Amino acid sequence: MAPDRPATTPGRLPIKTGKVKVETQRKAAATALTTPAATDQVALRALIVAVDDDDFGLATWKATLDRVGASYDVIRTRTEPLTGATLIRPGGAGKYNAILLTNHSQLYFDGSGYVSGLDGTEWNTLWAYERDYAVRQVSLYTSYGTWPEDYCLRGVSEGGVEGTPLNATLTAQGSGVFGYVKPAAVIPITYSYVYRTSLQAGCAADPVLQSGANVLGVRSTSADGRERLALTFTSNQYLLQANLLVYGALRWASRGLFLGEHRRYLSADVDDWFNHTDHLYANGTLETDPGYRLTRADAVRSWNAQNTFRNRPLTSDFRLNLAYNGEGYDPLAPNSCTSTNPDGLTSYSRCRAADFRWINHTFTHPKMNFTDYATSHYEITHNTTVGLPVPATVLKTGEYSGLGVYNPDPNDDIGPPTDYGLAASNQNLLQAAKDAGVLYLHGNMSFGSHQPGCFNCGIHHPLEPSLLIVPDWPTNVAYHVTTPAEETLFYNSYYGPNGRFPYWPADQTYTQILGHESDVALQHVMTGSVYVHTFHQGNLRAYENNQKSLVFDWLNKVLDKYALYYSAPLLTPAWPDLAGYVASRNAHFAALSAGADAVHDRAAGTVTVTSPSAGTVYLTGAQATGYASYGGDSISTVTLPAATPVTVPASVLP
Repeated sequence: MAPDRPATTPGRLPIKTGKVKVETQRKAAATALTTPAATDQVALRALIVAVDDDDFGLATWKATLDRVGASYDVIRTRTEPLTGATLIRPGGAGKYNAILLTNHSQLYFDGSGYVSGLDGTEWNTLWAYERDYAVRQVSLYTSYGTWPEDYCLRGVSEGGVEGTPLNATLTAQGSGVFGYVKPAAVIPITYSYVYRTSLQAGCAADPVLQSGANVLGVRSTSADGRERLALTFTSNQYLLQANLLVYGALRWASRGLFLGEHRRYLSADVDDWFNHTDHLYANGTLETDPGYRLTRADAVRSWNAQNTFRNRPLTSDFRLNLAYNGEGYDPLAPNSCTSTNPDGLTSYSRCRAADFRWINHTFTHPKMNFTDYATSHYEITHNTTVGLPVPATVLKTGEYSGLGVYNPDPNDDIGPPTDYGLAASNQNLLQAAKDAGVLYLHGNMSFGSHQPGCFNCGIHHPLEPSLLIVPDWPTNVAYHVTTPAEETLFYNSYYGPNGRFPYWPADQTYTQILGHESDVALQHVMTGSVYVHTFHQGNLRAYENNQKSLVFDWLNKVLDKYALYYSAPLLTPAWPDLAGYVASRNAHFAALSAGADAVHDRAAGTVTVTSPSAGTVYLTGAQATGYASYGGDSISTVTLPAATPVTVPASVLP
């Protein structure tokens, strides 16, 4: 998987002077809001206010909401009217508990000049709703000035920022808004147009984000009592500042109460344990027979490195997932941490079996694209008999084979495979897996046909729906490298200026490669992706006086970067739990599609959830029986009988 390219930087906002006159509360209620009077009830649903589908902020908001699994609607102000009926249900309950503007003005060029997608009446309708229903508003991109309303921002300077970051920090008030971010975190803003501002003296406003003396984010209260949050720079869903701040903006706007949830994970699979792997030497020689196989000393180093990693703050939950091939397991090797005969790797693996998490990777690691039923069944079931504590419900085939993606040349292990789609899967494999009790098959996010349609979801196999495809993240730490020099040779042969897929203008050093790869992984972690990252057994070879390995170089670098920003721990669920979580995310999105709805009754302090059909949903900010706590959030799983309301206690954030 090639590295992501930097995002295009949007430009400055159009300038419009003056302000929209705010109508009095009495007049607004009489003319703009034509529905029943405000109640103490609002739905757990966000409204994205965007100019049109080309509005860059729309994709940013949608990405964050989709990752959470939140309910939301979009109004495109250039073409869609905003009325009281847009915002209030016939019974008087508010439709939305968060208003999310892509930018504060909604200006666009109509051919003769800049006009707003919302006219004065529509702005007042929106403001009256926010005021009467006590709903907070966020503007993702905001300039100084007073139009359409005054956020108390005054211009200091402005301009584009490219790859060299503009560093920002949270204020004390900002730490209250973005409570999951470390108070001392330095937030790098890149590839953005930035308004550096100051606050108007005497305004009801507090800075939440600053760069030096310049204000880059503000929390303010309007003259009629509405609460607003505004950021003064562009973002998109691929940038670190967006991954760090946009979820917090949603969390603040909704007071921490929404359908869906957001947690952060870090897991690593190491494939081919007990097997030999092709070995690419630093001089370019490729050894295929026998290749490289971990030694007992490598395994000892891996166990020690795992313990050290688990002892770091934020990763006490971590254990490696070892996808093993039982053909290389020696049944005569004693259960011993010191024995080297007849096979030290087997002995040490038996001794430390409870300290790692094991995955069935088939017995001999065949390519299973065309294996018959008997071979497929034997490879799956026989691998569970070698004596390791492996869950029968999880299967990872060699090279993700048998799932419709393969190179037409069966001897080509290096070239990119062809994605023929899941319908081209090996039906013998699918039937054998089902008969063996498998529920979850590893897929690969590099393959389009393995990419689910919702975030952190899986794919029920179209040929055998009882099997759920749960994809992994690949890495550019190649399967056949064991040292930094070997990894550097491989990486530049792919992404260097003379590589197969030229990307970088110059060959990269190992330090640079580790930086690039950990940046990609950090994005996965920050977005809340539960999927594991995949390595191979040779990547655990102990190098540099048996003190380091490529896998733990990568893990430690990812954790180093994560720890700059967060204090909440990284989660590493065991594979059956991970796959079960993925299945529950499928159920959550299915319930949303079926019309699951949640309404917050502020007076009662409860949330009532209903669905036309039976299902389950995640609900953040509620404390149903068995709820979990993570990063300051209460996260409940709510089981919904068909057409039967379920009411649970709410726990809103200030």
